[in-house]
Amino acid sequence: MLLIIGGLAVAGPSGLLAWSENLRLLDQREAQLAALQEERAALKNKVALLHPDHADPDMVGELLRSQLNVVHPDEVVIKLDD
Repeated sequence: MLLIIGGLAVAGPSGLLAWSENLRLLDQREAQLAALQEERAALKNKVALLHPDHADPDMVGELLRSQLNVVHPDEVVIKLDD
């Protein structure tokens, strides 16, 4: 019984051999979390700029131009091939 417990302590899913893999996965997940937190902060800022009571005119203009293809009469549109 002690040999089985000792074997699991060394080679089990949470044993010494899996420790470095677990640390690598932890670092990877922390990096993903940091990226998602940055993305969330950017989206939160964008939502704040589009609040109906005090919308940012630049953000509203950008969305109008990109989604509705609205331009001023004195502007020139240059289309680029993707």
